[in-house]
Amino acid sequence: MAPHPDAETAFLIAKASTPEQTAAVGKQHGGRVGFFLNSDDFEKSYTRMIAQGVTFREAPRHEPYGTVAVFEDLYGAPWDLLELK
Repeated sequence: MAPHPDAETAFLIAKASTPEQTAAVGKQHGGRVGFFLNSDDFEKSYTRMIAQGVTFREAPRHEPYGTVAVFEDLYGAPWDLLELK
């Protein structure tokens, strides 16, 4: 998965292939978010991701460190979309 077609960075996400692996999806980090997708323009990224059908678990929220919202990857694992202040 690359955040943008022209991105220099890509992240391979392996799909669970056994019932045990499927049961572990989203729990790899003790139920917490384990991966972060940083954005220089949260609203633009959020809007594009929504338009592409990405599932967000919450509405964007403003924290002292920046704007964040938890979304799910293709297999249900939680990520943070994050724009730091």
